[in-house]
Amino acid sequence: MIEAYILIQTAAGKAPAVTEAISAIPGVVRAKSVTGPYDVIVRAEGPTVDDLGRLVVAQIQRVEGIYRTLTCPVVEL
Repeated sequence: MIEAYILIQTAAGKAPAVTEAISAIPGVVRAKSVTGPYDVIVRAEGPTVDDLGRLVVAQIQRVEGIYRTLTCPVVEL
């Protein structure tokens, strides 16, 4: 399984709704609203990097209120 952290910037006041919507998406392990330069941090996993990419582009980025995402795949050294 490939893991990634997805850092999300939302429109003002949209973080709680974005967090709730993303939490219901299959492949999302956890989503939390945070403070700082990003508004939501998501832990997601999928069988391949391509599957994770599809999860981000086809599902997460389509959630209303998202302004920008940054996907950080986990590297096991």
